[in-house]
Amino acid sequence: MSAVGTNTEAPVLFEEVVTASGHRLGIATLNQPATLNGLSLPMVDLLAAKLDVWEADPAIAVVVLRGAGGKAFCAGGDLHSLYRSMREHPEAKSNPASNRYAFDFFSREYRLDYRIHAYPKPILCWGHGIVMGGGIGLMSGASHRVVTEASRLAMPEIGIGLFPDVGGTWLLSRAPGASGKFLALTGANVGASDAIHAGFADIAIAQENTEAVFAALASQAWSGDAQSNDATLTRLLRGFALPSLEAGPLQKFRTTIDACCNAPSLEEAVAAIAASDVDDQWWQRAKATLAAGCPSSIRLSWELQRRASRLSLAEIFQLEFNVALHCAAHGDFAEGIRALLIDKDKQPRWNPPTLAQADAALADSFIAMDWPDGHPLADLGNDDPQREALR
Repeated sequence: MSAVGTNTEAPVLFEEVVTASGHRLGIATLNQPATLNGLSLPMVDLLAAKLDVWEADPAIAVVVLRGAGGKAFCAGGDLHSLYRSMREHPEAKSNPASNRYAFDFFSREYRLDYRIHAYPKPILCWGHGIVMGGGIGLMSGASHRVVTEASRLAMPEIGIGLFPDVGGTWLLSRAPGASGKFLALTGANVGASDAIHAGFADIAIAQENTEAVFAALASQAWSGDAQSNDATLTRLLRGFALPSLEAGPLQKFRTTIDACCNAPSLEEAVAAIAASDVDDQWWQRAKATLAAGCPSSIRLSWELQRRASRLSLAEIFQLEFNVALHCAAHGDFAEGIRALLIDKDKQPRWNPPTLAQADAALADSFIAMDWPDGHPLADLGNDDPQREALR
């Protein structure tokens, strides 16, 4: 196996591995282990540019996304930079698009994530360790999504005044039963078994087999046909799959989750979870996170999932972009970051402070946005590019 083109100082490392057939693997490694590979705008731009190059190169058979450091694929977005931009642009409350950094970050991140969903070549995402928020956005559209026994996946945005974005609405609305609603409302994390059950991942492989998998990728005879390479990659990964996985709590408590979250209204679902008496640490942690969560985020998560079945992936990205800009303009997002990462007092002061005040009208005002010259993400199109390689 030979590699070309590696810059070890860059926030994303790129290498091309020559395989047995002469075709190449394009490997992108998120390289910010000190921040658990938190996704910054420069990283987004580097990834987007390289995906364009690799798509146009007929010798690239498979693209691989992975994280450096051994602890995380990607633990989320660059919240510190977003926080600074929110503090610097108080005028965004009346014009959410005026925070240019937030506009650029979300629009370019969403374009990258949509690009992964629609990418014409197989993409293997190695989701070892922590995969949260922006990491889920990168991983969810990959054609082949691998987790390990150490993977922990979540969309925990209700704790910071955001919502499950980067296509989280699409992903969670397609989870079995009411699982997606529960995960959005509670920010609960899941391991490999539940990640596959919920549709976050496709296959579990032991982390100790990482080098063997990558060696097999390099020794494989790839072709110039993307569909054939999809099938080849599927067979290869299944050859390393863990033979059995114990059901996680998302599956064990499925009946209770459905009973709570299939309620006719958000208020009834929240009340049902609050009143539940499940003697399990995972459940109790999820319940406590919901109780402390941002009311406007809880409302937005529910309302977006309620709309999701009628929308294409592109339309969901467009709505999420509107909502993300409103969140960056209206205070709770900045307050959530302050409490978690800046002052670290873990005592956010949400506004509005109650779910009753964060009503459906508030959600409607965040979802709607006037774009006189057309939506900035209108060119994504209204197709549904998600492929079914392993699903």
